[in-house]
Amino acid sequence: MRIKEYFKPSTLEQAYNVLQDKNATIIGGGTFLRLGAKKIDSALDLSDLGLDIIEDKEDKVEIGAMATLRQVEIDEALKNNFGGAISKSAAVIMGVQFRNVATAGGSVAGRYGFSDFITSLLALDTYVELYKGGKITLKEFLETKGKIKDIVTKIIIMKDNRKASFQNIRNTSTDFAILNAAASRVENKVKISVGARPGVAKLAEKAMEFLEGSELNEETAIKAGEIASEELSVGSDIRGSLEYRKELCKALVKRAIMEVI
Repeated sequence: MRIKEYFKPSTLEQAYNVLQDKNATIIGGGTFLRLGAKKIDSALDLSDLGLDIIEDKEDKVEIGAMATLRQVEIDEALKNNFGGAISKSAAVIMGVQFRNVATAGGSVAGRYGFSDFITSLLALDTYVELYKGGKITLKEFLETKGKIKDIVTKIIIMKDNRKASFQNIRNTSTDFAILNAAASRVENKVKISVGARPGVAKLAEKAMEFLEGSELNEETAIKAGEIASEELSVGSDIRGSLEYRKELCKALVKRAIMEVI
């Protein structure tokens, strides 16, 4: 990778101005950049902005954008809340050396289709805080079209006594997932997300609506998995075929639902 200009600002305002003036590429941990362009005109490093902290607050957990996936994996607040689903989704990503470099903000800002982390976050009551754009839901952030010329400063997960489950299938422990799924439950309301389709994670809205009017048991969990596999678009790539992913979707969604009920 070749970088023409390298910027490492000491304030968010400076970083934002560089992003606007130079149309810079935010490098964060930098691990996923090698999947894209081999030449970068302007690189913006956020590592001096104090965004590498995970804070456990009374009603929420805030993950700083520069916190590494390894920090997410081992953080006690994330282990002890949400059924540990967030920590589990980070723990399956590549190896420890990789997770020590890749950042939470980079994973979310990139809106990567293969992201396990995004799938688990989407199943919860999660928000993305942008420096200028303020706080928006993760769903809204993921559905925003085109490049977002703003800086993700933190990821906010609201505490609402929600139990969650994360499921995934991969060919090897260091490969991307063939498919991943997550479910959460608060009272009798279940939220379901499916990712690595191979597109970015999406909510299974029809499956969620079905469960809202149904008794929660194994039979309805199976049916919800079938509905999710039909409503969500999936595709084929080197890791799995469309047909295989549809079958995995049924199984993983069912497992996630059973774990939260």
